[in-house]
Amino acid sequence: MAAATRLPAFLVLNADQSIASRYDPKELSDEELVERAHAELFHITRAYAELMQRYQRTLFNVCARYLGNERDADDVCQEVMLKVLYGLRNFEGKSKFKTWLYSITYNECITQYRKERRKRRLMDALSLDPLEEASEEKAPKLEERGGLDRWLVHVNSIDREILVLRFVAELEFQEIADIMHMGLSATKMRYKRALDRLREKFSGLAEP
Repeated sequence: MAAATRLPAFLVLNADQSIASRYDPKELSDEELVERAHAELFHITRAYAELMQRYQRTLFNVCARYLGNERDADDVCQEVMLKVLYGLRNFEGKSKFKTWLYSITYNECITQYRKERRKRRLMDALSLDPLEEASEEKAPKLEERGGLDRWLVHVNSIDREILVLRFVAELEFQEIADIMHMGLSATKMRYKRALDRLREKFSGLAEP
């Protein structure tokens, strides 16, 4: 399995060389790091780099489980990191940083998912195998590895994202509802129905 996506090298370097900011970012909360980033960016990226390092593994796992392959997940993670970099100074803190981060991630995953779906339709129309063009860049399908991934291929894209944000990102239902622009009750209902369908589908597999 590919390692979680890495921070761009120039950001890590900048974070390590920031002499002007004499503090240990690991000791600060997300909210305190956001305040630091407001004052530092773009000359210094120390606070930003710490925020990304805290969430990069879960961020990658969320993208990988939603999109189904690690190559696309890594591309989306890099795009999310850049959007956070350039949007952090305008982040007003009306929600938790984590909620804002996964809101950006959700939107980027949706964009990538639609892009790949259009691409596959074009390839089908041309009678080409969309995996052929990737050649050496082929990424293994995560759903072949069992566990949560095996379950996720059996639900639609909206329910998949709810389950991923709940089980992988470990968000509260209200945070998921805010990210997906859904009501709290509707989010909980979709979550429960998705689990009920999966339990029904896989209940026979648990029997000896």
